[in-house]
Amino acid sequence: MSTAAFEPGAEFDRQVRRLVDLGYGELSGLGPERFAALVAPLRDTAVTAADGGPAPEEGHVPFLLVVTRDVVPVERTMPVTTLHGGRLPGFVDRTFEPGALERFVAPEGVELPDRRAYLLLDVERGEEFCGVVPDDAMRVVGERGRTLLTVEEGVALITQYPRVLAKNKCFSLGGSRSGDRRVPALWISRKAPKLGWCWAGNPHTWLGMASAGARRAQVRQPGHTPATGTGGEPAAP
Repeated sequence: MSTAAFEPGAEFDRQVRRLVDLGYGELSGLGPERFAALVAPLRDTAVTAADGGPAPEEGHVPFLLVVTRDVVPVERTMPVTTLHGGRLPGFVDRTFEPGALERFVAPEGVELPDRRAYLLLDVERGEEFCGVVPDDAMRVVGERGRTLLTVEEGVALITQYPRVLAKNKCFSLGGSRSGDRRVPALWISRKAPKLGWCWAGNPHTWLGMASAGARRAQVRQPGHTPATGTGGEPAAP
């Protein structure tokens, strides 16, 4: 990732441009201008949250623009992802039976700040959990006061930062569950990003557990919308 001075406003603008360039305006049915207008109010929130913070690194991102499935379905966003330097489109694994992705949602106790678009803060790929049983990794993430990434958040991460998805440094998305033992995950298959799932009790040496510090909606006047960590509680300042 870049070693240049980190400017949150410029980084937010880059993330919006990337989504527009990838066709999110058309995929959402809004068109490029209306899509950009939808997410534009989050710019001030990004600048405030990341000002003075570290620049993006390979396994850590200060903030991430997340567009939910209410705007563009996951089945449409995965095919516009690629590996770093790759050209083959990402895909959803066929082991997700028809309609299954719709059932993978944020579990009870995890509150998303907006049903359309929001920011994810202090995002970690979680390679320290490679080889750890997913159930144990999810418990540790919760004990640290962090929140597990949802499917949409994972797709957003590899869309904006393809380098994050790397050989032996792939990651699970424990913030989306369907009420069974399956945990969604992103890894590399056929030289492309793949959205699949693994059992919560089965560790893999190449699969970590992604997490974030908080979620945040746009700043609303006269007050600020509080960040939410695990459980939807206001995050510590």
